[in-house]
Amino acid sequence: MRLAGGLTYFAAVEMIVAQGARRVRQSLIPVEALTAAIDALPRPLAAQARAVLANLTAPRAPLVLGATQLAFDRPQVMGILNVTPDSFSDGGSTDDPLARALAMRDAGAALIDVGGESTRPGAQLVPADAEIARVQPVIASLHRAGVAMSIDTRKADVMAAALDAGAALINDVSALTWDDRAAALVARRGCPIVLMHHQGAPETMQQDPQYADVLIEVYDWLAARIDAAVAAGIDRARILIDPGIGFGKTLVHNLALLNGLSLLHGLGCPILLGVSRKRSIAALAGEAPADRRLGGSIALAMIGVAQGVQLLRVHDVFETVQAVRVWSGLRDQALGAG
Repeated sequence: MRLAGGLTYFAAVEMIVAQGARRVRQSLIPVEALTAAIDALPRPLAAQARAVLANLTAPRAPLVLGATQLAFDRPQVMGILNVTPDSFSDGGSTDDPLARALAMRDAGAALIDVGGESTRPGAQLVPADAEIARVQPVIASLHRAGVAMSIDTRKADVMAAALDAGAALINDVSALTWDDRAAALVARRGCPIVLMHHQGAPETMQQDPQYADVLIEVYDWLAARIDAAVAAGIDRARILIDPGIGFGKTLVHNLALLNGLSLLHGLGCPILLGVSRKRSIAALAGEAPADRRLGGSIALAMIGVAQGVQLLRVHDVFETVQAVRVWSGLRDQALGAG
């Protein structure tokens, strides 16, 4: 079976039955035995299983971002453009943001994610007016240059200002939980939205995150946020999800999520993965500083690609695009030969 209309196929499904965050049944089922296995479940569970299987195999609809259409039949790359003085990865680069964004687009980024507030562990809140002052002129300049953009913010006022300036997608690390006006704004504007899992606020999220089963809890939490967004009037076809690597999670939690990413396709939405230069890379590989984590960033990105992730949020666009294109070429040849 083809995974979410992408370049990855699967020959078996891991069926998990959970009560709350506790797994009570788990089995690996070949695709040829799936129908019989689902039919053998109690009726409510069978209905849920059929819906999940439909989500696992259905192609993801392309997103319209202004004059750009973002297709998800193969992995896409989102370039990170921080216009903050305290980003963990670039610490407020003095390079011209327009030049950086154009270079990322020319290197193959499908869109540029503009952020004016750091949400790294321990980061402090930035007032909305200061955040708008950082991002609005940059977005307006990029819009005039024909660059497709998203705005990385959790504040409704910043979302509105960015959309007015030319942004076409909202990337909210709070999944519309931080600002109670945000969901209505997104619904009214009809723009796509990324809902990211998190536990706690940036100021405190890494102090002592706890999960009984991080994969099941993230899945259920994102399912609830999707339902809340749809109830607020947001088109489900315009919702993307992000497991929130590093946002209220230990290294063990992050690794469990990365190893189980394909489970999230059961929610039926495109998956965005942000692992570029994350702290987990340093923890696994000699405590390398943020600007020396390219190898680890590519490794984690390709773990996501191999599990059908549709969108990679990265700092190193040229190298990631190259890796994705090589992987895609291999898949095209293998599928064509098959």
